[in-house]
Amino acid sequence: MKTFVHRRKDVTEEELMDYSAFCQLLPGASSTQTLTLIGYKRGGVVLAMITLIIWTLPACCLMALFSFFPVQMTGIFRFIGPMTIGFLAFAAQKAFKVSIHNTITRVILVVSTIATFLLFKWPWIFPILLVLGGFVTNLSSRRIPQVEVLPKKIKWGNIWLFAIIFILAGASSELARSNNWPNRRPLNLFENTYRFGSLVFGGGNVLMPMMYEQWVARPQSQRLIHRNPNIIRVDKTDFYSGWGAVRAIPGPVFSIAAYMGGVAMKDKGTAWQILGCFIGTTGIFLPSALLVLFFFPIWHNLKKYATVYRALEGINSVVVGIMIAAALYMMKDFQSASWKDIALNFGVIGITWALLLYSKLPSPVIVAVWMGLGWLFLLF
Repeated sequence: MKTFVHRRKDVTEEELMDYSAFCQLLPGASSTQTLTLIGYKRGGVVLAMITLIIWTLPACCLMALFSFFPVQMTGIFRFIGPMTIGFLAFAAQKAFKVSIHNTITRVILVVSTIATFLLFKWPWIFPILLVLGGFVTNLSSRRIPQVEVLPKKIKWGNIWLFAIIFILAGASSELARSNNWPNRRPLNLFENTYRFGSLVFGGGNVLMPMMYEQWVARPQSQRLIHRNPNIIRVDKTDFYSGWGAVRAIPGPVFSIAAYMGGVAMKDKGTAWQILGCFIGTTGIFLPSALLVLFFFPIWHNLKKYATVYRALEGINSVVVGIMIAAALYMMKDFQSASWKDIALNFGVIGITWALLLYSKLPSPVIVAVWMGLGWLFLLF
């Protein structure tokens, strides 16, 4: 608002609020999509893509660099795991106040929380719940009635590129897995990150459970390992270290994909690790750009449909349920610890939540404090 409205006057205040509202309806990185639209308004598709690259490059480069840190140095992240759960609990509480406000949203919340917790290792649980949530809240028109009928037919041809990439990425990844192609991991990594970027409603706080399910929880299943011995794995320590780091740097939270891509490929050498960082970055941000640039020309027609807002009501309820279930599921990592460590972990969760709720400390400061305490914990 300060830079693009008041100082540079690239957009009006009304346009910026309209962009923000539109991006909340789409999956992907909302802040990235909003900035991409500002570039699109001033210079078309070319400037939009330049804006996207400039906005994401610093954070992605930092996170890619961080993926090269040796594992021995991650001891300072002793408290980052429970701290991350504290962030997630706080985000779920804030989202609850906004999204859960009537009986149907409460029912969707409970069902999605239980289903996500019980079926966390099943990757289709997230898209199925999102679709069902949007469908259920459309069964009634009493809360959000249709006040205007759209006079013009919407042209959906512009989203074909997004859909074709989605289908090709999934098909090639499955073909590579079923035929046991050597060096197939880049295809699997692109499919994973492109799917995340296409399905994540609610920003980084929902991206985290999806990544945890895909790369930490699922590879623990012996049945899946037997079917796919080369499944992408990310160690829990590396996962929590990455999420702590992305909270401590400026830029979009979705830049975590650059780190995860590098970690997923680090056992193959430096060149492959750099490729993993690039694939993670491209895969996570590409669907956001395609969706926002292709849907925006029809936004002023689409937003007249009450169906969109009814669906979003259910989708947001599911998102809160996913965040709650993810926090509970990630607490299972504590079960092998001693009672002293369990109490310490829950203390970190509670303190992090309280600092976010009652203090004005920015997130990077909270992360830095826990990293410092982790370093002292190692010394003493």
